[in-house]
Amino acid sequence: MVLTAEKKTELFKKYGKSIKNTGSPESQIAIFTTRINHLTEHLKNHKKDYGTQRALLKLVGKRRRLLDYYREKDIDAYRKLLKSLSLRK
Repeated sequence: MVLTAEKKTELFKKYGKSIKNTGSPESQIAIFTTRINHLTEHLKNHKKDYGTQRALLKLVGKRRRLLDYYREKDIDAYRKLLKSLSLRK
């Protein structure tokens, strides 16, 4: 798996504002984005891996719903998060 414990704590520290803030929408979106990027690279090499393709689509849907929630909650922080993660809407 691409996410080690050190990588997760780094993401929590950067986006969740503390190491213990693991459930914040910012940190969850950052983790989903990291996993999505990893799976996308995997599928470029293994085009017929349909199980991974399904998992990727489910992750994208989860991130999309979480981003929609976060946009309703705080629009300025949502825009800042999109810019820092290089996402587009």
